Amino acid sequence: MKQNPFIVAGRIPEQYFCDRTAETKQLIKSISNQENVVLISPRRMGKSELINHCFDFKSVSDNYFTLFIDILHTTSLRELTLELGTAVYRTVAKRNQRMLKAFLSTIRSLSGCFGYDPLTNMPTFNVRLGDIASPEYTLDEIFNYLENADKRCIVAIDEFQQIANYPEKNVEAVLRSRIQRMSNANFIYSGSERHILDEMFLSANRPFYQSATIITLSPIELPVYRKFATTLFASAGKRISDGCFDIVYEAMQGITLYLQRIFHDAYVEDTDGTENDAAIVRRLMDNYVEENGPRFTQLLSMLAESQKETLYAILSEGEARQVTSADFVRRHRLKSASSVQASIKRLMDFDVITRTDGGYKLSDPLFRLWLLKRMSGQDYSD
Repeated sequence: MKQNPFIVAGRIPEQYFCDRTAETKQLIKSISNQENVVLISPRRMGKSELINHCFDFKSVSDNYFTLFIDILHTTSLRELTLELGTAVYRTVAKRNQRMLKAFLSTIRSLSGCFGYDPLTNMPTFNVRLGDIASPEYTLDEIFNYLENADKRCIVAIDEFQQIANYPEKNVEAVLRSRIQRMSNANFIYSGSERHILDEMFLSANRPFYQSATIITLSPIELPVYRKFATTLFASAGKRISDGCFDIVYEAMQGITLYLQRIFHDAYVEDTDGTENDAAIVRRLMDNYVEENGPRFTQLLSMLAESQKETLYAILSEGEARQVTSADFVRRHRLKSASSVQASIKRLMDFDVITRTDGGYKLSDPLFRLWLLKRMSGQDYSD
């Protein structure tokens, strides 16, 4: 069976990777120049895919150990330490016997927790969270191991802003003090909450101040994506009208994963040479919105009434400006400017809204479409 070229899960092969030529060149250049990098974009824009795409280049894979960890689900320094230790074991230590022995002798705080594979009689890293008694000490050991690896290491930490939510108050200082001493490793701090990352890396009173090159990932331009997608449809003898791209791109606000998903479904839709038209892609978008309904229902249930009122006010304006002004409060029948300000903070904490140059808007275009449907009672395809 011919592979669906609109990849929505897993690594994306080179031939199905859309554009990002400038960003790829910039990121690889930073890696080669031994720089630390902050990679910022909204969620689902393709940060992780871009990092892995760069890691697959021979100039990178042949010369560096590349590690990738996602810490969005972590809630403490201990969990971060476990994720990093697991990645180091799987990516570096298991390369050969010498590296494995060095790992066992270096990570002494956990050596008593390692298991052994009965078939190979080799040690396994089956450490549990409770085994990490002193995260800072174990971090020192992990960084010391990377410092002595026989190739330079590139460590990508996805959703790096999550460390700001850890209960420990000194996590940034703990990590920064260790990272700045590294001479055999560089770091990619990837994240989706710009306001937090800007504070971390651009505020003079924060440990990571001006410690990394900042790269911002914007949506792939519509003409570029249209050409990419049209070529993939045509190569399989499938057809799609030009107007479909404008409809989907505008509705999904250029979010790469969402574009990929709709055209992934449209690619399957065409089984008899019938052209995908506007009605078809609108129906596919509506199906996708409904598929995410349970997630959005749960999200709404977490918001207080005042937060929902502020959310609906921003939704109605598309991009809300001067949200604490008397005019905005009066126009949307909100309680007070202070109530709106408190709601804005909470909505940003939940990543429901995001700050723009002009004000605020909903972070997730799918959530926006779902709310609009609830308000109007009509399918998006209508």
